[in-house]
Amino acid sequence: MQRPFTVRELDHVVLRCREPERMLRFYADVLGLAEERRLEAIGLIQLRAGRGLVDLVPDQESGARVPNVDHVCLAVAAPDMDAVLAWLVAHRVETIGEPMTRYGASGYASSIYLRDPEGNVVELALVGGAGA
Repeated sequence: MQRPFTVRELDHVVLRCREPERMLRFYADVLGLAEERRLEAIGLIQLRAGRGLVDLVPDQESGARVPNVDHVCLAVAAPDMDAVLAWLVAHRVETIGEPMTRYGASGYASSIYLRDPEGNVVELALVGGAGA
C-alpha cells in the first residue's frame, strides 16, 4: 500500500514553557517571530515563523522535562553569519559551538545552534540573503 500523503514542510513546533511571556519576548524580539493568536483558555501563544508556527504553552506538569524538544530549526534569510552572530551577542544569547554547514529541508546551509531562555536548542539556518 502506498502512503496517502506527502510531507511538504514543518508545520509547527510546540514548546512547553515555565515562563511563556519571557519565551514570547525571546522569540518575538530576538528572533523576529510575529504573534499570530492566543487561546487564553489554555494559555497558548502562537507565533508565525514563515509558513510554520511555534506554539508556546504553559508547562502544566510539575517536574516536566526541560528542555522539552531536541531542537527547532528556523530557516532565516540574512546577509551573512557574522551579522547573525553579532545580533545574538548583542542580545546575550548563548550559542552552542561554531557555525557550520548542515543539511536541512532547504539543502545545505550555514547554521548555528543557540539556546532559548528555557534551555531549548534552536538552530538558525541561513538559506538565502536578506531578500530571499
